[in-house]
Amino acid sequence: MAAQHAPHVMIVEDESSQREILAYNLESEGYSVSRAASGDEALEVFRASTPDLVVLDWMLPGVSGIEVCRQLKRGAESREVPIIMLSARTEESDRVRGFETGADDYVTKPYSVAELMARVRAHLRRTRPAAVGQILQFDDITLDPETHRVHRGDVELKLGPTEFRLLSTFMERPGRVFSREQLLDRVWGRDIYVDSRTVDVHVGRLRKSLGADAMPDPIRTVRGAGYALG
Repeated sequence: MAAQHAPHVMIVEDESSQREILAYNLESEGYSVSRAASGDEALEVFRASTPDLVVLDWMLPGVSGIEVCRQLKRGAESREVPIIMLSARTEESDRVRGFETGADDYVTKPYSVAELMARVRAHLRRTRPAAVGQILQFDDITLDPETHRVHRGDVELKLGPTEFRLLSTFMERPGRVFSREQLLDRVWGRDIYVDSRTVDVHVGRLRKSLGADAMPDPIRTVRGAGYALG
């Protein structure tokens, strides 16, 4: 059975001990982790790896965490990635500023690692539901990541492991246009080199499976941009 690629969390924290504690706990939960120690590095790492969630310290050398948050929430691709902001600032006005800048959550230092992990899981349930075992539904298509089964109406579809991961990626974000490069990262993994034309081949196979018995094709090709479900 092919597993979903683990959700990828980026940690932005200039204190190395805190950064490694967070990384250890996140990796223990099965997440893949990237690290950045400054605001400038965070923006570079984000562009290179496109994480599913960012844990972001407010106080950073160079570009501040609040400015990193502002820039990510302005980007067309990055604005939908949840940001959990960490800060020693406990005043209500600071929390309000964090949320107004676009942070999805705000955790004050010192914090409970267990509570932070719970917040990470809660945000990933919203943005990567298949990766945490939730059944996905789109129109008459149902995907169960635990049993690795896909149904369209009452008919069970037989999908290969790559087509299964491809469909779950589309179903997590219906309507979103994924570029070939983004699909390569999500479906094949960041450390595997695959030609982008391979994406077209597997999308074609997925369409064939979904369109059995003359069912309408739910996958939309966006010329020059990529593919979307619905």
